[in-house]
Amino acid sequence: MNALRRLWYRYSPQLIIGELLEKRWMEPIVPFTLMLLVFAAFIVTIPSYASIVQLQQLMRSFPEQAFVAMAMALSILSGGIDLSVGAVFAMADFLTLYFLQVQDWPLPLTIVAVLAWGALIGAVNGGLIAYAKTRPFLTTMVVLIILRAAYNKITGVYAAELAGASVDSAAWDFLGAGFVFGIPINMVCLIVIGAIAHLYLTRIRSGVHIMAVGSSRKAARHAGINVQRSLFLAYVLAGMLSALAGLLYAARQNSAGTDTGVGWEVNALAAAVLGGISLAGGRGTISRALMGAAIIFLLINGLVQLGTHGSLTSAAIGAILLAAVAFNVKFVKNKGKILQKIYVSPSLVEFSPPASIERGGGTVFAENDRLKDSEAIALDKIEGPEDIILDRSDNLYTVNRNGSIIRFLAPNYEKREEFARIGGRPLGMAIDRDESIIVCVAGMGVYGVRQDRTIFKVTDETNRTWYRFKDDSRLWLADDLDIAADGKIYFSDATTRYDLSEWALDGFEGRGNGRLVCYDPATKTTRTVLANLAFPNGVCISHDGQAVLWVSTWLCRIYRYWIAGPQTGKLEIIADNLPGYPDNINRASDGNYWLALVGLRSPVYDIAMADPSFRTRMVKQIPPDEWLCPGINFGCVVKFDDNGEVLESLWDPGGVSHPTITSMREHKGYLYIGGLENNRIGRVPLPGADKSWTGWDSYWGDKTKKGAASAVAHARADHVVSA
Repeated sequence: MNALRRLWYRYSPQLIIGELLEKRWMEPIVPFTLMLLVFAAFIVTIPSYASIVQLQQLMRSFPEQAFVAMAMALSILSGGIDLSVGAVFAMADFLTLYFLQVQDWPLPLTIVAVLAWGALIGAVNGGLIAYAKTRPFLTTMVVLIILRAAYNKITGVYAAELAGASVDSAAWDFLGAGFVFGIPINMVCLIVIGAIAHLYLTRIRSGVHIMAVGSSRKAARHAGINVQRSLFLAYVLAGMLSALAGLLYAARQNSAGTDTGVGWEVNALAAAVLGGISLAGGRGTISRALMGAAIIFLLINGLVQLGTHGSLTSAAIGAILLAAVAFNVKFVKNKGKILQKIYVSPSLVEFSPPASIERGGGTVFAENDRLKDSEAIALDKIEGPEDIILDRSDNLYTVNRNGSIIRFLAPNYEKREEFARIGGRPLGMAIDRDESIIVCVAGMGVYGVRQDRTIFKVTDETNRTWYRFKDDSRLWLADDLDIAADGKIYFSDATTRYDLSEWALDGFEGRGNGRLVCYDPATKTTRTVLANLAFPNGVCISHDGQAVLWVSTWLCRIYRYWIAGPQTGKLEIIADNLPGYPDNINRASDGNYWLALVGLRSPVYDIAMADPSFRTRMVKQIPPDEWLCPGINFGCVVKFDDNGEVLESLWDPGGVSHPTITSMREHKGYLYIGGLENNRIGRVPLPGADKSWTGWDSYWGDKTKKGAASAVAHARADHVVSA
C-alpha cells in the first residue's frame, strides 16, 4: 500500500497538469476544445459528416476564410486592425478571373499581379497608418467602402464577359479542384503558408518586430525597432494574404458575385477574438486565428446542413461566440492563479530519526565550538560567497551576489578586486588545469574565466527529456561542479521546475526535479548522466578519479556514481539520513572529503515531508511566505571517507558567523568557509593537516611525486612505530 502511495505522488496528475498549464501553447486550450466539441456535435447530428468525401469538401471550402482570418490576425497582432480584408478578397477574386478570362494572361503572371494588388492595398493602409499616423479602424473602414463600391461597379460592367468566358488550363483546374495525397490543393497551401507565417512571427526578426510593436510601440522604439516599417510590413502582408484567398476562391468557384466577401471582415475579426488574440495587439498566434476561423466555419457549415434559418444561424453563432470569448477571457485571466495553486506538487519523502546533534551526545555530529572563533576574511566586503576556491599562488576567489567573481590577493587577503563580471548568480566553482575558473551560474549554465579575465561559455543546455511536456533542455539551476582528469565537467542542475528565487519550493516538493550532467570538451557535447534526482547539489570527483560524489540536499544523502573502472555506471548511496541538508563536497588533504551542511532537519518538517496531502493543502490555503519550509538557517562542516562514514564535525553554535554554510575548501593547513547568506569568508586552522596540500595539486599536480612522497611518509611512520 505504501509503495502505491509513493508511486501516486511520484507521478501525480497534478504535476502533469501544472506543466501543461505552464506551456504557452496551452493558452488557446479553450478555442481548441470548442473546435473539437463543435466538430464532434455535427458528427453526431449530421449523417456522414465525418466521411472522406465530406471531410474533403470541408477542407476545400475552409482555406479562403482561413487566409482572410490570418490577414486580420496579422494586423491585430501589430496593434491595429484591417477592416478591408473582405473587400480586398472580393476584388482579388474578380481580378483573377478578369486577367485570366478577359485579358488571357498566363496563370503565373496572374498570380503575381493579384498578389501585387493585395500588397498595394496593404501598402496604402500601412502607409497611412504607419507614416501618416491615421487611425487603423477609420483608415481601413474607408478603404473597405471604396473597394466595395469599386467592386460592385466593376463586376456589373464585366458580368456578361465573365459569365461566357472560360480558362483552358490544367494548372488552373488543378488549383481549383486538385488533390495532393487526398488533401485539396488549397488546403495544402493553407498548411504550408500557415506554418511559414507561424515561424515568421516567432523566429524571423522582422516578424518578431511586428509582435514587439503590437505589444508596446514605446518599448519597441526604445529597443531600436523601426516601428513605422514594421507596421507598414504587417499591412502589406495582410493585403497579400487576403488577395491569395481571393485567388484560391476564384479557382474554386470561377465566379464573382455581388455578395462575394460581404461580412468576411466581421467573421475574420470574430475568428481572431475567439482564438484568443488580444485586440490590444502583441499577444496571440496565427494558429489561434486558424482555430477561431475553423470554429466559425464549422458552425456556419453545420447549421446550414441542418437546415437552420439564416437568422437563427447568425443568432446561434453570436451566442456561442459570446460565451466562448467570455470563458476564454476568464480562463486567460485566471490561468496564473490556477497554476499557482497546483504547480507545486509535493511528493512522499519518509525519514528515519537522524543521529543526535546534541552537545555532549556522544555522536560524531555532536555540536561543538570548532568554528566559533574562525578568522573573518573579507568581512562586509562580499555578499553571499556561496563557494570559494584558491589558486596555486594562494589567491582566494569567491562568487558575489551581483554576478561577479571576486579575488582577494594573498597573503593577507586585504586587497579586493573584481576578477570577472559574468552576470546571473554564480554558485559552485572549480579550477581547471590551466587555472581557469569554471563556474555554475544559476539560470545561465556553466561559464569559465581565464587568467587573462576573458569570459567564455562552456554550456547552457543538455539533451531534452523526450517524455516531458516541459522543455528541460535549458540548464535551469546549475549549482556545483567538478572536473575529471580527462577534462570532463560534471555538474548538478539542481531543479528544472524552479529558478533561483524559488529554489526552496523544490525542497517543499521533495521530488526528483534535478539531474547530474556532463560536458565533454573533446566533443563539445553535453548530456544528462542521471535524471530525476532530488535537488542534486555538491559535486566532487573522488581522489582516485573513478567516481563522482554528489549529494541530494532534500533527501539528506551522499551518492557515488562510478565513471571509470569495473563498476562504471553504477550508482550507490554511501551515506544516508544525515541530520542536516548537505551542500558542497570538496577533497581533504588526508584522502577524505569535506561536506557542508547548509541547514538542520527538524522533526516537524520531517513529519510534513511524509504527508504530501498536508503540504498540498498548505499551498492552496496559506500564503507562500507562511509555508513550512526546510530550516536553511544553521550550518556545520563534516568530514567523511570513501565509505560515507562521517569522521568529524565542525560547528558554529547559533550560526553567529556562518549561518548558512554552503562550501568549504582546504588549502595549506586551513579550512576556508563560504555561505549563501554570509558577509564573510571564514578560515580555521586544521591541526595535523598537510600544510603543503592544495586543491589544484590534488587534481592536476604530479601524481608520481605525490605517490613517492606518500610512500616515504608511510615508511617513516612504520620506522617510528617499530622503533
